[in-house]
Amino acid sequence: MRKIGLWGLLILAFVASLGGQAATQSADAKRFIGTWRLVSITQQDGAADPNRGAHPTGLIYYDTTGHMAVQIMPDRRRPPFASAQPTPEEAQAALVGYAAYFGTYSIDERAHTVTHHREGNINPGAVGDFVRRYEFLAGDRVALMPVENQNRLVWERIK
Repeated sequence: MRKIGLWGLLILAFVASLGGQAATQSADAKRFIGTWRLVSITQQDGAADPNRGAHPTGLIYYDTTGHMAVQIMPDRRRPPFASAQPTPEEAQAALVGYAAYFGTYSIDERAHTVTHHREGNINPGAVGDFVRRYEFLAGDRVALMPVENQNRLVWERIK
């Protein structure tokens, strides 16, 4: 009888620990999950980013497995390449102001930061961690602010 009671307690402890693992995702982390459309990018002085223009477009994705991806395209006209192989000038012009990377992410709810653990990037020198402060806004929006500058990127959930 004692063995059955001990096994029962061990099984209950194991099941309880599984439930605890599922509950470790914070409320803020759950709010990030989904697809978001870029609304605006502003600099510290409120001006538009000169490399992206006043109305850049973009998408950012956060999934339940901890993966993310982002792409931001400037609002300026990007002419097509003259041939299948771009010239160095055409390639450079196509990349200026364009951002794209993917990886995993983690949320620090106490610090109000999201860290993008960049595994691949259109900019080969910009892999690794990228920390942003976050603020949830009205209208199912979130603002992300890189810790190294005062830029503010506002995203709106796509429903």
